[in-house]
Amino acid sequence: MAKVEYQDLLNAGVHFGHMKKKWNPKMRQYIFTERKGVHLIDLNRTIESLEMAAKAMHSIAKSGRKILFVATKKQARDIITEAAKSVNMPYVTDRWLGGMMTNFATIRRSVKKMENIDRMLADGSLTSITKKERLTLTRERNKLEKVLGGVAKLNRIPSAMFVVDITNEHLAITEAHKLGIRTIAMVDTNSNPNLVDFPIPANDDASKSIKIITDYLVDAIKSGLEERQKAKAALETA
Repeated sequence: MAKVEYQDLLNAGVHFGHMKKKWNPKMRQYIFTERKGVHLIDLNRTIESLEMAAKAMHSIAKSGRKILFVATKKQARDIITEAAKSVNMPYVTDRWLGGMMTNFATIRRSVKKMENIDRMLADGSLTSITKKERLTLTRERNKLEKVLGGVAKLNRIPSAMFVVDITNEHLAITEAHKLGIRTIAMVDTNSNPNLVDFPIPANDDASKSIKIITDYLVDAIKSGLEERQKAKAALETA
């Protein structure tokens, strides 16, 4: 897999942190300098951290385990949804429901409910209900789809979680810690990198920055999945 280029990260604005007054001192090791009251991230540390995270995600994907993508902020939603779908990984981009992982059985029941509504609407078994009742069911189904559609095919707790903005997604990080789920995340200068197993110091507010980091990690996952498929094919032909 090609190494990420320093200039590409620079062009995407990955180095722009927050105002100095908003910084978390635990990010000190990742900050290069301050300019006009804004902290600038050391992109050499970003590259180093990104490659470590990519290696971990490659290994997880190669083993056949799942990585949950989490990003509910507006500028990240579409990027993360598309990225997760491209590698058939689960995702949460609308809102994090409390207990989404720690109370996984309840979430699975809600997913089953959504699937049952789909089945009833499709097979014509609801012919006796009124238009109003059908509309109510459809609305309920759409509401469930919006929140849970990205985890509908997730049958067990994922092995890892990739998060954009750990301060915004603190509930997801807390649940990951409780369950021993490995965490990989973009961490801006206002966050605590010690809360994450694989922190990637980067601007987590700009869509270009989010996309370049996510794309690199997705390429690592794709590489892992390809190696898994090759290994399977080799066993079948042996």
